[in-house]
Amino acid sequence: MYTYDFPVDALIQAYKYGGELRLAVLLGDALARAALEPVDLIVPMPLSPERLRSRGYNQAQELARRVGAARGTPVWPRACRRVMDTPPQALLPWRERARNVRGAFVCDADVAGKRVAVVDDVLTTGATLNELARNLKRAGAAAVYGWVVARAVQRVYRRSNDDFE
Repeated sequence: MYTYDFPVDALIQAYKYGGELRLAVLLGDALARAALEPVDLIVPMPLSPERLRSRGYNQAQELARRVGAARGTPVWPRACRRVMDTPPQALLPWRERARNVRGAFVCDADVAGKRVAVVDDVLTTGATLNELARNLKRAGAAAVYGWVVARAVQRVYRRSNDDFE
């Protein structure tokens, strides 16, 4: 949808870490207007119980509520749960992120034959989304789509001209 760069990154950080819940309206409505696949249900990216207590809300769940309401699609916030409290992905090098979330999710809902959209705020490497999608597929989902507000782009440092790509 958007590139995780200014000003979108500042909005998402204020929403996610600064408690600016009213930004869920802006970000969720923008996501709902995007050209998204038709799905049967929406699953917000789960937070661990520890992170949920610390933050006070699940930012993905708030986005999913807005998207679901705008599109008339049911939101199943308890379809999957995060069973491991891992270090935040943002604190890890890109290559370590898949290992960090391996086994972190359990999907309890019957999603057999359903097309599922997983809603989250930012996609960086895709490791978290891939791990949750694997579990949804194991639970019988026919298809899993990732609906995110922003996608991070890895910048490559070029020594020859001191510039980033």
